Amino acid sequence: MDGREDTASARFACTDAERCAFELGIKLATIYHQFVGTPFDSGSISALEEAIARSIRVQPYVTDAEVTIDRSRIPEDEDVYSYVSLTGDMIDAKVTVSYRGVTMRGEMRYDNDLGYPLMYISKKRC
Repeated sequence: MDGREDTASARFACTDAERCAFELGIKLATIYHQFVGTPFDSGSISALEEAIARSIRVQPYVTDAEVTIDRSRIPEDEDVYSYVSLTGDMIDAKVTVSYRGVTMRGEMRYDNDLGYPLMYISKKRC
């Protein structure tokens, strides 16, 4: 571990598993709050998915990130004015974070029962 990581870690009053969960929550919230509102169309949807995933992968402790956007929300008869803005209910994301031997996968997807884009830990390995 380098000096900067030692300095950062010393500021956290929690276990390694709690820190891993914290980092995972930050990454999922970044996807939502950074990208909701982004305009896209059928020609740019794949690039947007990859851009979101890549932006999360560069963050500390991220070992994997996948993002899929609900294509059913794009108008079928597109013209020069046809685009949509990304909303939370369109995003399906999976992010894996590893911190000091703890690995967790978190997911964000719209939950119809809750009427909400839920973020949650779906797998944990300590």
